[in-house]
Formats: sequence, structure tokens, C-alpha cells
Amino acid sequence: MTKYAAFLRGVNVGGVNLKMAEVAKALTAAGFTDVRTILASGNVLLESRSKVAAVRKTAEAALREAFGYDAWVLAYDIDAVAAISDAYPFEREVPGTHSYVTFVSDPDVLDELAVLQSGPDERIERGEGVIYWQVPRSKSLDSTMGKTMGKKRYKSSTTTRNLRTLDKILRR
Repeated sequence: MTKYAAFLRGVNVGGVNLKMAEVAKALTAAGFTDVRTILASGNVLLESRSKVAAVRKTAEAALREAFGYDAWVLAYDIDAVAAISDAYPFEREVPGTHSYVTFVSDPDVLDELAVLQSGPDERIERGEGVIYWQVPRSKSLDSTMGKTMGKKRYKSSTTTRNLRTLDKILRR
């Protein structure tokens, strides 16, 4: 069995309101084991014998069936999440800022995001399958990345998590 972190896009922040206990129930019914949710923002730990692409596809189908919304899930084995977190290129805790990782499953989208010019006080750097991003608090939505990530084109292949959220996931 492989332990995975599954990140649900747009859950409990963008109009799709789900109870995490119900999400865990739906994913367990889909065949995943040791399903646990972390926070209410669509973070799930689970185990599966399947490869990552099948985990993503199965999770999306289960959530669409159970909740009737256009579910998008990015899944990674837990060691990959740890490596991504460890590779964060900026100082992790800077007073007055948010430190983020944007997970990207589509290589073309990753290429597009990697060439964005960061705005004032914003830092953007490409990583392995991710974009690392740091921005002043209260400026996320007005930043270059924030404005870009709101576009429909990125909905199915990206999701962003705060480093503190990743730390909580990795401690479980």
C-alpha cells in the first residue's frame, strides 16, 4: 500500500461546501483505506495499491458521484509531498507573509506559471511539478499568482496550499 496526499481543488473556499467526514466516507466507499482528512480545506490522506494517476481519477469520480460537483483532485505519494516541502526555496516563515506551494499536474500549465513575473514583494519560483510562491498577507488575491490562479484554465490542474498546511499533513 502507498500512502497518498490528495488535495481537493476549491473545496470549502470557492462555493463547494463539503463536510470532511462525508468526503472520507465517499473515498472509503471508493476503495481507499486509512482515509483521514486534515483541516476543512480538502486535504486527505489515504492509502491505495493503485498508482497516482488512478488514485486521482478514482477520487474525482467518487466525489463527483457522491456530491454532484465538478471535482478536481491532485494526488501525490506522501514522500513526494515531503520532498516538495523540503525544497521550498524561500525562507519558510517570514512575518507578514504567506508561503505557498501550487501543485500543478499539467506540464504546459506549469510552464505558463513558471514564467510569470512576480509583483512587488511577491516571489515566484518553479519547482518539480510545483510553483513556490510567497506573498504579503492580505495581498494574495491581488498578486500576480493570485489573479492568474483564478482563471478557469487552471481549475482542473492546479491547487494551492500554505506551507503550514503541508506541515500538518506531513505530521500525520
